[in-house]
Amino acid sequence: MTNYLSELLTKIGEEYQTYICDDSRHYLEISLAQKAAELGFSEAKERFQDVYAIIPLKRPLGGMKVRIDGRTFINYAQFESGVVAPHYVASQVDLPHRAYTAKDSMICNFG
Repeated sequence: MTNYLSELLTKIGEEYQTYICDDSRHYLEISLAQKAAELGFSEAKERFQDVYAIIPLKRPLGGMKVRIDGRTFINYAQFESGVVAPHYVASQVDLPHRAYTAKDSMICNFG
């Protein structure tokens, strides 16, 4: 399982690399299930149905924004790519990661 999950997280990092800023208040949610389906990982699609990675953004996107309490992201991990995921997801892969520290208030961007 860690093989396809590692590949999924790596692909997300590659796809959004130009958007990522490690220490940002603005972020974008990426559905792991949806990305897994796009990449043909049917097992991951079912397993991560309600799991989201977040992409800390260099700048806000156009569209709706919602302020979120930063404590929502306790027990999240950040990979070297800058992608952030729940710690229980990060613990299933061999990709290097560290604890994620969110701002007190975060802003979810819907682009």
